[in-house]
Amino acid sequence: MPVITEIEDLKRIYKRRVPKMFFDYCESGSWTEQTFRENSSDFDQIRLRQRVAVNMEGRSIASQMIGQDVAMPVALAPVGATGMQHADGEILAAKAAEAFGVPFTLSTMSVCSIEAVAEATTKPFWFQLYVMRDEAFVQGMIDRAKAAKCSALVLTLDLQILGQRHKDLKNKLTVPFKPNLANLLDLSTKWGWGMEMMRTKHKSFGNIVGHASGVSDLNSLSSWAAESFDPRLDWDKVKAIKKAWGGPLILKGILDAEDAKMALGVGADAIIVSNHGGRQLDGALSSIRALPEIMDAVGDKVEVHLDSGIRSGQDVLKALAMGAKGTYIGRAFIYGLGALGQAGVTQALEVIHKELDVSMALCGRRNVQDLDRDVLLIPQGFEGEWVGRG
Repeated sequence: MPVITEIEDLKRIYKRRVPKMFFDYCESGSWTEQTFRENSSDFDQIRLRQRVAVNMEGRSIASQMIGQDVAMPVALAPVGATGMQHADGEILAAKAAEAFGVPFTLSTMSVCSIEAVAEATTKPFWFQLYVMRDEAFVQGMIDRAKAAKCSALVLTLDLQILGQRHKDLKNKLTVPFKPNLANLLDLSTKWGWGMEMMRTKHKSFGNIVGHASGVSDLNSLSSWAAESFDPRLDWDKVKAIKKAWGGPLILKGILDAEDAKMALGVGADAIIVSNHGGRQLDGALSSIRALPEIMDAVGDKVEVHLDSGIRSGQDVLKALAMGAKGTYIGRAFIYGLGALGQAGVTQALEVIHKELDVSMALCGRRNVQDLDRDVLLIPQGFEGEWVGRG
C-alpha cells in the first residue's frame, strides 16, 4: 500500500489506474478552463496567521450542516458517472462517507441507482436533483428520494444548458460510451479497472434507465440526456420543487449575491456557492472569491456552503474562516475512489481531516466553529473591484 500524505498522492495513482477518458472527465473544465484553474489557485492567494502559546488540547472539528451532525464540515459532492471511475463507485463512496461521519450526495446522473445506494447503507444520504423537462420524471425522482429516506435534497441550478468541455468531445465521451481508437488502446492497459467493471451489475445510469419515459437502455439514454435538461428552470419552479420535496432543501450553483437573495425568497435551508467545478460558465469567478460578497448579502439569514476548488484541509479552513458553514469535495474524493476504491475515499477524508485539524491548531483555534477572518491574511482587493458589478 503506498504512503498517502496528501490528495495529490491519490491523484497520481488515480491517473495511472483509470482510463484516460474518465480521468479527463473528472479533471476538466469548460472552454479555456480558466475558472477550473482559478477555483484552486485563488485559495493559494489566501495566507494563514500562525498563533502560538495557545492551549491546543481538546480540539474539535466536529460541526453541523443543515442541522445534521458531521465529523467535520465537509460533504461529498454529487459527481455524475462516479460508478465509471470505479465499479460500484457511488455505493463505495457512500459507505466511506457514512463510516467517517460526513454527508454523501448522490447525483441524478449516477451509475448506481438511489435504491442501490440506499440498500447498501444504513444512514440517510443526500440526493442531488437536476430539473428535466419531463415533470413526471422529476416528481418520480423526488418520490424515490423520499422512499430512500434521503435527509436533504440538493437542487442544482446551474445546468439548464450544458457547458462545453473540450476534452470530453475529443475523447468521444458519449452516453453510451463510444471510445475512439486511442481510448480503446488505453482501456486495454487498465486491467484492474476493467476486471472490476466486468464483475459489477451496475453499468448503466440507474436513476434514469427504466425510469424516464422512453429510456429503456443506454442507447435511448443518449438522445434523452441531450434534450432533457430544462432551460425554463426559474424561481417559481424552485418553489414548486421545495413544496413537492417537503424537507431540507439546499440550492447549488449560487455565485452572485442577487441570486443568493432570491434563494432566501424561496425558503432554501442552505445555498452552495459553486460554479460547478468550473465546468459550466468559464470566466466566472472562483467560488472562494465570490464567497465574501454572498456572505455580506445573506450570511446571517441562510446557511452558506461552498464547493469548487477544495483539495486540502487548509482550503476547508479558509472557506470556513470566510464564513461558510460547510464545504464539499468532488474531485478530491474521486481521486481516492479511482485510486483505491472505498479505502481511497476514506484516505481522502482522513487527509483533509488531519490537515484541517493541524492547521486550525497552528492558527490558535481549538474549535472549528470558532474560525473567522482573524485567522486569515487576505490580499487587498481579493474580491475585486469589477466594473458593472451590482
